Amino acid sequence: MATNRTKQVVWAAVVMVALLVGAVSVFAFSLGKFEKVKVTNGTVNLPVAKLTDGKAHFYKFEDNGKEITFFAVKSADGSIKTAFDACDACYQSKKGYEQQGDKMNCKNCNQKFSINRLGPNATGGCNPGYLPHQLNGSTISISVNDLKGGARYF
Repeated sequence: MATNRTKQVVWAAVVMVALLVGAVSVFAFSLGKFEKVKVTNGTVNLPVAKLTDGKAHFYKFEDNGKEITFFAVKSADGSIKTAFDACDACYQSKKGYEQQGDKMNCKNCNQKFSINRLGPNATGGCNPGYLPHQLNGSTISISVNDLKGGARYF
């Protein structure tokens, strides 16, 4: 009898763990990787303070039903980097990038790019597509026209 009771407890625990894992998975996927941005007077403004953690923050801009995604990250040298979550080489895979320490990793071809080197001089190939921005004190400003310029990636 004790073994039947033990089996019931084990199965109940297994079912509870499975339900918990399922609930956490649904919650995690519903949050998504991207934060939707708002446009004010033709500009998207992001708070610099959000980037002090050194982690890449991913955003999406919607233009007539097309989602244009990008990221912003503070590099080790203290500068702010912004780039499209796509590149000239792998954009068709629609996998984008993920941060691995001080590098951004292409999730399609696994090439890694130093965050410090992202910018207007790191273009082409599998480099994250350069996205210009202006630093205005505690705010990063990105022109809607610059965002629309990356629509070809998406």
